[in-house]
Amino acid sequence: METDEFTAAAPPDPDASGSGETSFADADVPPASQRAVAEVEDERDKYLALAQRTQADFENYRKRMTRENAAAKDRGVASVAKELLPALDHLEHALKAVEGHEDVLKGFALVRDEIVAALTRAGIESFSPEGEPFDPNEHEAMAAHASEDHESGTVIEVYQRGYRLNGAILRPARVVVAE
Repeated sequence: METDEFTAAAPPDPDASGSGETSFADADVPPASQRAVAEVEDERDKYLALAQRTQADFENYRKRMTRENAAAKDRGVASVAKELLPALDHLEHALKAVEGHEDVLKGFALVRDEIVAALTRAGIESFSPEGEPFDPNEHEAMAAHASEDHESGTVIEVYQRGYRLNGAILRPARVVVAE
């Protein structure tokens, strides 16, 4: 027996093409079955696209909720801070009024420092723009005075400190501006 005859009679190797799969074009598949396979593939593609859109929508929703939660937190902090700032202002006035009474002065200073520290931890910072150019977005002009020592439009005195929450003005500084 010759080896050439034996090799010719062997069935074709399915892995010889490299893919290991038989395509429908190569096989004798009835046209009705080909249509059914095409419909199933179309439906599969439709559901895959739907799943991908749903995943993208969910990711967008998650990002939007993260932004909205941060904004809600800032609004809550701002609301509480606006309620506390007048009390802090009164403490500042009390500190000026009790000069000479060291024990009382120390007590008020401790309370003030605790409130300021709590506001700082919440992202609120105070600012005092004395000597800076007047900015109506950050300052509220309470008065204007002539000044030979300062340029016109410069803040020469701060009546009340301003406050920012994460860079946004929570309360403008109340100031006196040079004419």
